[in-house]
Amino acid sequence: MTSRRTLLVSATLATALIFNSAAQAQSINAGDRAASPTLPFATQAVAEFDTPWAIGFLPDGRMLVTEKRGRIFLVTQQGEKIELDNVPEVVASGQNGMLDIAPAPDFETSSAVYFTYVESDTGGSRLALSRAILAVSDNGAALTGATVMWRQTPGGGGGQPGGIIAFDPAGTHLFLSVGERMRPDTAQDPEQARGKVLRLNLDGSTPSDNPLVAQGGVQAQTWTTGHRNPYGLAFAADRRLWQHEMGPRGGDELNLIEQGQNYGWPVVSNGDEYSGAEIPDHNTRPEFAAPAMYWNPVISPAGLAFYNGAMFPQWQGSALIGGLSVRSLIRIAFDAEGRPDEAERWNMGARIRDVAVAPDGAIWIIEDANPGSLRRLTPGS
Repeated sequence: MTSRRTLLVSATLATALIFNSAAQAQSINAGDRAASPTLPFATQAVAEFDTPWAIGFLPDGRMLVTEKRGRIFLVTQQGEKIELDNVPEVVASGQNGMLDIAPAPDFETSSAVYFTYVESDTGGSRLALSRAILAVSDNGAALTGATVMWRQTPGGGGGQPGGIIAFDPAGTHLFLSVGERMRPDTAQDPEQARGKVLRLNLDGSTPSDNPLVAQGGVQAQTWTTGHRNPYGLAFAADRRLWQHEMGPRGGDELNLIEQGQNYGWPVVSNGDEYSGAEIPDHNTRPEFAAPAMYWNPVISPAGLAFYNGAMFPQWQGSALIGGLSVRSLIRIAFDAEGRPDEAERWNMGARIRDVAVAPDGAIWIIEDANPGSLRRLTPGS
């Protein structure tokens, strides 16, 4: 007898075949684009951190900045820093540690923030997502009432944790990117969260309208599968969800994330293994969703923000991506049909770990270094 799961997978595959036969031709390789040494903005160094990882803006213009080693700071736009108390212990090694941070959609009334980190687990470590209240007083600032909303189960794995948080435009669901943690085959294992984008309710429960909710467990929370090392996840103004991920030796990807799709890792990639062994390209397997853009040679993308502000009106709707290996800030523009292409790349002279847009429209970037500079970009030269 044919199971409901088999019928669902078959229907998803048929849809993927139709969608991706057209998408294959749209994949653009922007890997050979050159970075401009001339910056169309003024840069101001505001503060320094020990291997910072993420920037999360609060509605009043202050920001939360995480450090990989396990610290979180409340930072003013003048660079005044307050270290938060009650931050959970993390496993900080390689790419693991304290990761992303984002204020809740209702932060102005709840003071809640969400953050991700790699924590100790029996025999290794696991990715965790927590929610806490940001309490600020004359005596300092702290996370209070922290609750783990989700944990990688089973745990284990190496680096490549992912851990990027994005809220949908309605503010009712949380999307979480989970890396395959250097265990490639798990990205195609439906019983493991590695290599997936998950969709959760804000309390960590499973939405009733997820594509595989009837399967329970990890499958019920899975929105998309087949990802490698996703360090960018954000909604555009048109409510579409975009994600980027680091490929192997070549093949960094920018993907339009659509429910139920399988993006192919490690079966396909537009790059190759670090050993030099070839991996079949996306165009050899049309059942997998192809990237809208890819970079070969790589840029090592980190951080993703869509611009919607007053300071750079010419960049409205553009995506901004940090480049680690290319030490650049990259702007992605979208044509009238919503297709992306790299429009500009600027040499920032440093590995850019995260990029964010402040409420006043200024662009902020942070360097992956110790010390790593927090910089404000404004119009000018």
